[in-house]
Amino acid sequence: MSQVILQQAFDLALQHQNAGRLREAEAIYEQILSAQPDHLAALQNLAFIAYQSGRAAFAADLLRRAIVLRPHDAGLLSNLGSVLIVAGQVEAAVKAFQRALALKPDSPQIHSNLGNALAAIGQTKQAIAAYRQALTLNPDSADAHNNLGTALSGLGRRDEAIVEFRRAVALRTRFVQAWNNLGTAFREVGDLDESIAACRQALAADPQFLPAYHNLGNTFRDAGQLDEAIACYRAATKTNHNVAAAADLLLALLLHPNLTPDQVYNEHVQWNQIYAKPLAPRQVERNGDAARFEASCVPASLRRLRIGYVSPDFREHPVGRFFLPLIANHDRDGFEILCYCDAGRADQLTEQLRSKASDWRNVHGMPDEQLASLIRQDQIDILVDLTMHTKNNRLLVFARKPAPVQVTYLAYPGTTGLETMDYRLTDPFLDPPDQAERFYSEKSIRLPRTFWCYVPPANVPAINPLPAAAAGRITFGCLNLYCKVTSAILALWATILRETPGSRLIVHSYRGGHRERALDVLAAGGVERERLQFVDRVSPAEYFKLYHQIDIALDTHPYPGGTTTCDALWMGVPVVTLAGTTALSRGGLSILSNVGMPELAAHDPQQCVRIAVDLAADLPRLASLRATLRDRMAGFPLMDATAFARDVEAAYRRMWSDGCATR
Repeated sequence: MSQVILQQAFDLALQHQNAGRLREAEAIYEQILSAQPDHLAALQNLAFIAYQSGRAAFAADLLRRAIVLRPHDAGLLSNLGSVLIVAGQVEAAVKAFQRALALKPDSPQIHSNLGNALAAIGQTKQAIAAYRQALTLNPDSADAHNNLGTALSGLGRRDEAIVEFRRAVALRTRFVQAWNNLGTAFREVGDLDESIAACRQALAADPQFLPAYHNLGNTFRDAGQLDEAIACYRAATKTNHNVAAAADLLLALLLHPNLTPDQVYNEHVQWNQIYAKPLAPRQVERNGDAARFEASCVPASLRRLRIGYVSPDFREHPVGRFFLPLIANHDRDGFEILCYCDAGRADQLTEQLRSKASDWRNVHGMPDEQLASLIRQDQIDILVDLTMHTKNNRLLVFARKPAPVQVTYLAYPGTTGLETMDYRLTDPFLDPPDQAERFYSEKSIRLPRTFWCYVPPANVPAINPLPAAAAGRITFGCLNLYCKVTSAILALWATILRETPGSRLIVHSYRGGHRERALDVLAAGGVERERLQFVDRVSPAEYFKLYHQIDIALDTHPYPGGTTTCDALWMGVPVVTLAGTTALSRGGLSILSNVGMPELAAHDPQQCVRIAVDLAADLPRLASLRATLRDRMAGFPLMDATAFARDVEAAYRRMWSDGCATR
């Protein structure tokens, strides 16, 4: 092919490419490269088409060929880095950007691109340095400000992140991603009104930007505006691609006081049909898994069972805290414990948990299919989900059925909706033996005593004398997440306050207009506004000290506290809860029953008011409970870690035996 014909062919390919006829352009570029493999422009343009069509690895190969022809071209190296990020070869991308910067150190764009690659491999501090260098060279780069804000947020430096996101949207007023990131940062610092405003700015810039609906839904949820949150989650999931928003929708439904168990369960079934069922193993894979299971079906009494625990919360988190007594007391002769840790950052509790495991897998950022393959390679007998539909769950790993027996436990008592989840752990208080099982996709296995096992964190303050004795009035309190505080529960609390003269109420809540709405509900119930006190985000140490001000804790409904209930009791503060018809709503009943105080669990709102008001009127009883609760708890099932571990292990053996018996 002559140079004239090559040029004509190239011009025609370029016309096709500019007109969006990519297949035609690609075919001509390939003909050109067959005739002249070192045609630089054809290599670059074909790489761009491959990148546009989702073939990043092929695009990277083409760019590497181009770089051989022009090794000192910083632009080519930078383009290679960007393509390698999309191809999942992020460490190679870092090297490409570093080579580009060696050739062109004054390029703000390449510094920013390097920051993106460093952030993707978890080198956040180095990424921040790269973004700052980009901004030194070009202070007006909205993208660099946005990227810097994202990196700062990842390190928990959200006030600094907010400054950067604000600069980004000031430079580009319709920068939808930066507005959305600003909304996230405001929510994470507890400024919900500002979060809502930023998310709405994102949607004003692009009404089809579905992540902003998800973000706005999260903020409405945190403000207790569940109807608005549910509407946003539905908008965010209308294309069926946002599995995280779909999970948050299910959680919002669990919080809603006016939905029936049938409605909530049907939504879980629908979630399974859309997101999980398409991932179920094919028949040939199921046959292979069944054969492997049959080959391993030696009775549990004759060999160690390999138990795999999957969670993003092996860290300072309620799940991490409740998991510690179980893993610390597992029988090592009968069970081999593998933990698949998806936590982004390790902390002291992570290290405690790691030290108790037989083996530890850091799987943060690992794709679901790869994690499922790893679990199969590890030949796990029983795989345990500890997250359900809460943040960063790995239920789509369980949808792939990488272990012969799969069970869900701990995050909250409910259902995953997964057909491939075989069992759920519960207890007789959450799910009485005569309770209907039709609201669970899993088979329920009741632990004989308790669903939870509580170990208080280190350095919890000592119990103080009853606050009412010094204040001359009763102080009620609720330190649960505010998303659990419904208008119905506020109205119930108003009745309790009205019938307890002079009493006041402390409620944990982020800043925002929802506080005014809460005050309005109490005022409508005849309670003066000054009797309600809000407390903002506090440190763990300050959180426990708040119980020094509280005489009686009031639980939420239909989603009660778990960790907060146990913490309150450990601080000598009795908890009054309202048990409903679902396992979730009976969480308080389960905890109180397992510390010998079931009389504080009401079964209707009127009884709840009576229990709280009568308890508030009995200062000697309150003082006695405060002085003795901590010592009493140690003698009850809630804190008997050894017995709890044996109960869970017996449940695992039963699951394994049942599975073997059906093969």
